[in-house]
Amino acid sequence: GEARWDTIVWLDHRALAEAEQCTATGHRALDFVGGVMSPEMAVPKLMWLKRHLPDSWAQAGHFFDLADFLTWKASGSLARSQCTLTCKWTYLAHETPGWQPDFLAMVGMGDMRERGALPERASPIGTDLGPLTAEAAAVLGLTPRCRVGVGLIDAHAGALGSLGAFAGDASTIHRHLALVAGTSSCVMALSPEPRPTASAWGPYLGAVLPDIWLNEAGQSATGALLDHILRWHGAGGEPTPALHRKVVDRVMALRAGEGLALGARLHVVPDFHGNRSPLADPHALGVISGLSLDSDFDSLCRLYWRTAVAIALQVRHILDMLNARGYAIDTLHVTGGHTRNPLLMELYADATGCTVIEPVTQDATLLGVAMVAATAAGLYPDLSSACTAMAQAGAACLPAPAARAHFDRDYRIHVLMQQQRAALEAIA
Repeated sequence: GEARWDTIVWLDHRALAEAEQCTATGHRALDFVGGVMSPEMAVPKLMWLKRHLPDSWAQAGHFFDLADFLTWKASGSLARSQCTLTCKWTYLAHETPGWQPDFLAMVGMGDMRERGALPERASPIGTDLGPLTAEAAAVLGLTPRCRVGVGLIDAHAGALGSLGAFAGDASTIHRHLALVAGTSSCVMALSPEPRPTASAWGPYLGAVLPDIWLNEAGQSATGALLDHILRWHGAGGEPTPALHRKVVDRVMALRAGEGLALGARLHVVPDFHGNRSPLADPHALGVISGLSLDSDFDSLCRLYWRTAVAIALQVRHILDMLNARGYAIDTLHVTGGHTRNPLLMELYADATGCTVIEPVTQDATLLGVAMVAATAAGLYPDLSSACTAMAQAGAACLPAPAARAHFDRDYRIHVLMQQQRAALEAIA
């Protein structure tokens, strides 16, 4: 509540009660967030602020998503991105008006737009907001001749850098999925028409590419979950890159002898920070089945391996959900920190049965941002043209046919464990 604290991180789940209040309205705006409001969205977070820190609410003059805060600091513009408002603020970019004042009034946020200086209309990604201010140019060591463009959420920039090559061929884009994976994982599916999907956010118009619809699914803790396993296990420790490499190397060595049977009786449901998709249950908890009294380093490695398997199986579960709504996803474009974990990269192919593409660029998120910047600078006539011209290829990894039966069994167990967890929690 101190004045110096002015930021709530996206993965903060303090607004669970407020999110449930939003869901209870049954408003049609929920049709574009998968039917269930997440505490990771802006509206419930601001509801929490207004309810628990009324003085901070009363003193506020602007509400920003991070991408919009940065463009404001750089240019002085109060424009908000079509990506941020559509994906996080219940703004419907495909409608006029985009804001739903009756929904905001129902949850006690009728004054949100005025309090936060939120514009009536969102601005398309890549719109030129003008030059850098003199102050921003001095701080950044750049010339004020630099142009500032409307940005987008970092994960969505990763999707743009990964799938931008398909900007000129919307007929096949529904076969490709961007998996932007680090601390958490965002699963981005694009299509030329809206495909409402329960438990997936969206469909959002123009949140990545112009005139293309986005469904966004995700996992709230993936890299963070592997970090947690390292901290939690007695043979682990602080999850440094060196410790991750040590564990991965040992898993590879153990698998050389045991193959896919390594830790086969260990099963993990990876919902240690709720389930964003495909269940849309922020209250969900993780489950580990098959523990013994083993506490040595190899037992840590087995648990790490089977946790990685669970993360990949949950991606498969999300793909099944999306494909049931008209997608035909057979190719995953993976970017982010997970590309540095060979276990996960192998599992994303083998556990899902999809071809995995790893971009040759070191950072697809930065490539996506560069596409936006080139558009704002006028180097290309529009964002789609920039994406087509600047897209970079990637290296393909095919699934191993011999692993299919093993992971099919693991997947059946994964789904059954979710059902059994629900049955246990339903016992009065």
